[in-house]
Amino acid sequence: MASVTTSDLSAFAVDYRQARAAFLTAAKQAGAHITTHDHPLTGPEGEALATDLAWLGDSDAEMVLVLLSATHGVEGFCGSAAQIDFLSHHHLLPDNVAVLLVHAINPHGFAWLRRVTEEGVDLNRNYIDFSHLLPVNEGYDELADAIVPASLGTATIQQCDLRLSTWREAHGKQAYERALSGGQYDYPHGLFYGGTKPCWSRITSERIIADFRLSRRKRVALLDFHTGIGPFGYGEPICDHPPASTGVRLARNWYGDSVTEPALGTSVSVAKHGLSDYGWMHLIGEPLVFIALEFGTFPFEQMMQALRADHWLHAQPDVEWHAPRTRDIKQAIRNHFYPATQKWQRMVLARSRECIEQALAGLACK
Repeated sequence: MASVTTSDLSAFAVDYRQARAAFLTAAKQAGAHITTHDHPLTGPEGEALATDLAWLGDSDAEMVLVLLSATHGVEGFCGSAAQIDFLSHHHLLPDNVAVLLVHAINPHGFAWLRRVTEEGVDLNRNYIDFSHLLPVNEGYDELADAIVPASLGTATIQQCDLRLSTWREAHGKQAYERALSGGQYDYPHGLFYGGTKPCWSRITSERIIADFRLSRRKRVALLDFHTGIGPFGYGEPICDHPPASTGVRLARNWYGDSVTEPALGTSVSVAKHGLSDYGWMHLIGEPLVFIALEFGTFPFEQMMQALRADHWLHAQPDVEWHAPRTRDIKQAIRNHFYPATQKWQRMVLARSRECIEQALAGLACK
């Protein structure tokens, strides 16, 4: 694996518009077949939004590696860079192996520097059967108005933080994180809201699975790029396949003992409702090996403060993109999910290359 050079860091964009342009350019130069799903809305500067796809390799390949970015919008700086880096450096693919790059599955969140979609939905809590009773999160119910308060005033925030810390001391760190981030379906302006129906990004993902006949392939490896929790710059391969399943077994064979499982309590991530992992597993089945590659940034509480402010902002009647308060809130959420230092960027690209090579080797193994 080649070392990451300073010039390689140009794969990291300054915003969604630049990331999209760089991805499309790299895909064309790599000779990829490009298709696009246009989003119905626009970005904060009126720019067009879309999920762009690039396919490399034989259309009938039995093995497919999927590289997925921006499930959580603002986290797309990382995944987009990994995709562009791959397109810029990839050589011949193994026989019978193709690669599908899905750029910005949540383009609205990427462009607006939000973790959620245009509906305010966390895509990674949206993959549930909405014809059934929705999951209940009693911990979030208790803390909802402290998690996203009516005001960001100093006194209000201090009172809310006291409530949160008191609850955490009473119930423990894991229960606290599960209450806050496990997923909830009752507070549309709240954090980790799963929605009331499939959102645009989920519907688009399901179309992609069908259009590329992924359920008919012999094996599909998926790397879904995330940021925000865990040690700074470390890429943790998180596997949400059922314990002892084929998906877990193959993930461990390919990526090694660094693979973690939230269901077993070995991951920095707690178990959650409605993950995209589950939606892809349901539609593809046994052929799928799904890994969420989570790159650490800063402590959990810093993430919660950034998300709280962003959700408060978008609960207001109008969001003025260029207003000083908006810019401060957006800068804070961007900094948490994308620490744009060369050290962090190098760690992201090096680990991404390693995991992509491991996935390709695993798929190529007969």
